[in-house]
Amino acid sequence: MAEQTALPESTGTPGAIAAGPPGPAAEIRPDKPDAAVVRDALGVGIAVGLSGFAFGVTSAGSGLSLLQTCVLSLLVFTGASQFALVGALAAGGNPYTAAAGAFFLGVRNAFYGLRLSQLLALPRAVRPFAAHWVIDETTAVTLPQPTRRAARIGFTVTGLTLYVLWNLTTLVGALGAEALGDTDAWGLDAASPAVFLALLAPMLKSTTERVTAALAVVLALALLPVLPAGVPVLLSALAAPVVLFLMGRTKRGPGTEKKSATQRKKGERLS
Repeated sequence: MAEQTALPESTGTPGAIAAGPPGPAAEIRPDKPDAAVVRDALGVGIAVGLSGFAFGVTSAGSGLSLLQTCVLSLLVFTGASQFALVGALAAGGNPYTAAAGAFFLGVRNAFYGLRLSQLLALPRAVRPFAAHWVIDETTAVTLPQPTRRAARIGFTVTGLTLYVLWNLTTLVGALGAEALGDTDAWGLDAASPAVFLALLAPMLKSTTERVTAALAVVLALALLPVLPAGVPVLLSALAAPVVLFLMGRTKRGPGTEKKSATQRKKGERLS
């Protein structure tokens, strides 16, 4: 996780996190019971944690040993990067190229850390341990929380539940890979992306967000056959600046330049 910076405290209303400088435009959301946060976090942690079985099976099927598979889950602990690594190895890719693709795919977690560090404001002694749990699912659960307390509970419960279950099911999957036979026929490598899409879909509330997500999917699918594993996902992030640029041009409209020129002429006459 990136270096934490202090987040301004609440705007004065209990249970509210300041999204920026205090003022009438600051977003104030009602408090959320701890039990509700724990319930949501457990739901995500258990649902995604069970998909570690798919990684264990896929990793064993790609030729990694039981020890290598379990160490990957213990130390890397980011499903997309793990699947990218074993997928590239299974396809006959160079181990260094596969590791590089997995690394660059995992870089996105650093950007999550920039936001979560401000939101959680954890003590320095805890930050190195918390950084290991900065992944898609913990971010998805933490960001919508209305208070810092709820955010910390959501992050901790999701991270702990997911870490324990992911590693246990990875072990079970790797041990049971031989019993399943041809692991490719089961399509288990699609389990983790499917769960992530299920988490992401409810967060796409505006038209801009939906268009950006759709364009990112198109970019990733178009680049998938020609680039190493993991790289298409990274390049799909280019969808965001493209959509923002097009939206900006649409808002300005065709008459904006004429209006600006007229205002400049008026200013010149006044001067």
